[in-house]
Amino acid sequence: MGEIVLVRHGQANSHATTEEDYDRLSPLGHDQARWVGDWIARHEAPFDTVLCGTLIRHVETAQGMGVTPVQDRRLNEMDYFNLGAALEAAHGVPMPASDGFPEHAPKVMRAWHAAEIQGDESFSSFESRITSVLEEAAEPGRRVLCVTSGGVIGMALRHVLGLDAERLAHVLLPILNTSIHRFHIRPQGMLLSQYNAVPHLDARPDARTHY
Repeated sequence: MGEIVLVRHGQANSHATTEEDYDRLSPLGHDQARWVGDWIARHEAPFDTVLCGTLIRHVETAQGMGVTPVQDRRLNEMDYFNLGAALEAAHGVPMPASDGFPEHAPKVMRAWHAAEIQGDESFSSFESRITSVLEEAAEPGRRVLCVTSGGVIGMALRHVLGLDAERLAHVLLPILNTSIHRFHIRPQGMLLSQYNAVPHLDARPDARTHY
């Protein structure tokens, strides 16, 4: 049985208002990356392949974890800031403060899925590139580690669980920085076996962050 393990990046610049400004780890994000890397080194069998996206926060997280990945831009995040701007232009829904994302994200996902808005890419393009990475990694007997973003993890969950656009938003929102998500590869297909695990933060509840 093969396995794909997805790890979300550490906390980025949560005060940013643009994707470019967001794309760097905070001091806590660097700590989170080191902690999850230490936990994986102690508890996981070796991986056959390690991948990460090409964004700065992906590369910095992988470096902090102590792994040497192959960079693959298909693991890069959706451009949520541009999607939020498109939603405001199309439907008058402004980008919220940090506590408003539980209501905002489902609206973005519904409008993006319906092709009412578009950022740098369409919903179908984003979905296709995530699916292609998963299908390439899903090889029996092979263990693959991917350092990526919450939206990519959410799309992987959509692919495996058959989620609609609104439920995609619902599984996206709780995803913690440096959380671990695990899929088993079976002849019948991929099986979700772990979601949003942060064992490296069990003794550090104040270090659990969503953004």
